[in-house]
Amino acid sequence: MLGCCNTHKSPDSFASSPPANTCDNGAMGTLPLILASGSPRRSELLHRLQLRFEVRPPEVDESREPDEHPLRYVERVARSKARGEWRSGEVAIAADTTVSIDGLVLGKPTSTDEAIDMVTRLSGRSHRVYTGVAICHDGGVYSTVERTVVTFVELTPAEIKAYVATGDPMDKAGSYSIQGPSSVFISRVEGDPFSVMGLPLAATRRLFSQAGLDLWDHRS
Repeated sequence: MLGCCNTHKSPDSFASSPPANTCDNGAMGTLPLILASGSPRRSELLHRLQLRFEVRPPEVDESREPDEHPLRYVERVARSKARGEWRSGEVAIAADTTVSIDGLVLGKPTSTDEAIDMVTRLSGRSHRVYTGVAICHDGGVYSTVERTVVTFVELTPAEIKAYVATGDPMDKAGSYSIQGPSSVFISRVEGDPFSVMGLPLAATRRLFSQAGLDLWDHRS
């Protein structure tokens, strides 16, 4: 359905008994907040909320499994990041974003030629952006996925090459960002624009509530 944010929760997201290799019980009270991501855009979004947090980039295998649906893929990776960087007495938040079109999953480009190919494929068309977000706290991992539909205007080859030459697409899924130079290419966004930036804020707030936490306790 267009114009909506679809969410998905994995079966063990809200289990009362934690699955193996998740998290132990943490301390009571306001716990240190860990952003398990090296993304400057996710840090920027948490700073906008005036939250106190520590950046702890994860070291996880982000490879996609054969025929894995992008929704399942981003949720699995987000959960792995959150679990991997969580320590007792902390709250860890993580996210993962990917772009899907024509049955393909577009991650970060590995070359300028690949970036040109990706943006060319997106030109004049709509595509889906999936962002999985996960919180690890007090015996479990809470996760969800946001789906956003983004539409690009028709671009000329010269425009695409000029954009790629800026270097902006090289660290971004789908080779673009909603808040960067490529924002002039976007004619429509159906869903949460923060999800396209890499961290759906409304969904993050919901996960904190589901984990029995108050997001605003972490304000600086």
